[in-house]
Amino acid sequence: MNEYVIITDSSCDIPVSKAQELGITVLPLEVNLEGIGTKMNDEINIKEFYEFLRSKKSAKTSAVNMDRFAECFDSFLKDGKDVLYIGFSSGLSATYMAAKNAAEELSEKYPERKVVAVDSLCASLGQGLLVYHAVCKKNAGADIEEVAKFVEDNKLNLCHWFTVDDLFFLKRGGRVSATTAVLGTMLSIKPVMHVDNEGHLINVDRARGRNAAITALFDKMRDTAIDPEKQVIYISHGDCYDDAKKLADMIEAEFGVKDIYISEVGPVIGAHSGPGTLALFFLGTQR
Repeated sequence: MNEYVIITDSSCDIPVSKAQELGITVLPLEVNLEGIGTKMNDEINIKEFYEFLRSKKSAKTSAVNMDRFAECFDSFLKDGKDVLYIGFSSGLSATYMAAKNAAEELSEKYPERKVVAVDSLCASLGQGLLVYHAVCKKNAGADIEEVAKFVEDNKLNLCHWFTVDDLFFLKRGGRVSATTAVLGTMLSIKPVMHVDNEGHLINVDRARGRNAAITALFDKMRDTAIDPEKQVIYISHGDCYDDAKKLADMIEAEFGVKDIYISEVGPVIGAHSGPGTLALFFLGTQR
């Protein structure tokens, strides 16, 4: 079995220390900060980023272009390693298509190597959790094709459940109307969203107040999780650690799960979801 590497992009919200632990490469995406300019995801201080958003300044993201993917992949291929890229949902970004095009071009340049690009149809730590499971398969001895097949076979069981605290950011991104944002804010209505089978962020339900929204995320896991006591659960948050810890404690008390990993929603996703975003990721019977 030839040596191979697993590569993803920074929409996965896996921080540098976790990426090093998993032995993966995370290609940073670009974020344009109003009045500051474009920075790479890994150059941005996450606390300062959320304070920046709270000041009602805007941040915009852009996909990685094909050349940057080609440069990244080529650095491993020329050393005799195969490449498995697990990318940001094509339902939310053109990033995956750029990587796919780079993989196809480099497959011609290196016919003896394997360059595989997989559309995760995932986002944030949902993408991160799928990458984690891919790493586990690799560490168990699976070859690149077996891991790629595992990702394809299981990605629609990777459940994403989100809520946000401030509807302003969803309104700006066209996820909710201006009327919904105003009324929702006045009535403390919190959306309950998920990423569907096409990789799109969909508004599914709503809850009255933050505590009810957190409980709604928990209820989704209770209703659909597969053998939760055996799972590693991922939770991401937009500078609201206490809420993430509250959700984690609820899950631990109910299910006694294998492990729970909590991390921040990074700038790529946070630019669109805003401060106070809370998201839960696990394997379930369906998304």
